[in-house]
Amino acid sequence: MSTTLQIRLDKKTKEKARKTFSSMGLDMSSGIKLFLTRVINSQSIPFPVLSAEHWSAAKKKEMITQAREALRSGRSFQTAEELHRDILAK
Repeated sequence: MSTTLQIRLDKKTKEKARKTFSSMGLDMSSGIKLFLTRVINSQSIPFPVLSAEHWSAAKKKEMITQAREALRSGRSFQTAEELHRDILAK
């Protein structure tokens, strides 16, 4: 049994995807099916999802945790060089 999936995207993205799939011998429908099958099989998005700053959600969470720990510890540095020495010592 088949069903229909409709998505909205800009013409430029659609055409680039069509050309890319075509270069692999796939039509748009087959390319989308392949992607969705990969999502199902891996139970995840099959590529890293990054923020606008190019950090994953896990990395951003880790950075926030580290910043909070640093604020709680009360550590401070007089110069950037002192901070760098501390970072590189770990």
